[in-house]
Amino acid sequence: MADETKATDAGQRYAQSLFELTIEGNQLTKVEADLKSLKAMYADSADLRRLVASPAFSSEDKAKGLAAIAKKAGFQPLTSKFLGLVATNGRAGDLMGTITAFAELSAKHRGVVSAEVISATALTAAQLKGVQTALASALGKTPELSTRVDASLLGGLKVRVGSRLFDASLRSKLDSLKFALKRA
Repeated sequence: MADETKATDAGQRYAQSLFELTIEGNQLTKVEADLKSLKAMYADSADLRRLVASPAFSSEDKAKGLAAIAKKAGFQPLTSKFLGLVATNGRAGDLMGTITAFAELSAKHRGVVSAEVISATALTAAQLKGVQTALASALGKTPELSTRVDASLLGGLKVRVGSRLFDASLRSKLDSLKFALKRA
């Protein structure tokens, strides 16, 4: 299964275009908040994931569904138009990767580092603070963290900063041990 949070070339172009429009219209923080909300909705809703990813829905249906979500959530007009354009052009499947690419552009523009923390269970506030402190020490900047739960990790963490992935998950360690035992 492909990583749906990784932007395709088209997703990168959509993110770049939206980013430039938000800078021109002085709407960066508002649109970024809308997209973060949509990403959280996507993570929480199997129905939304099905709408975005399923080829059973036409581009028009996807555009109508995303427009209804944008209206109900009170998204900015620019965000709503962007979601409609992406869906109408048959790129709804690239939406999460596009949102990730947009967040990276925004973070770079603001001079901050974004990091995604993936854990087997939800982290407590104290654990998240510890991860943030460790990353700040390693990176020399205080990172903006986003979190995601992936039960298949079994334990530990994966931290993605830009294109670098730091994998300290139990699943990875068990896989390494299994590989070493097969070679012995």
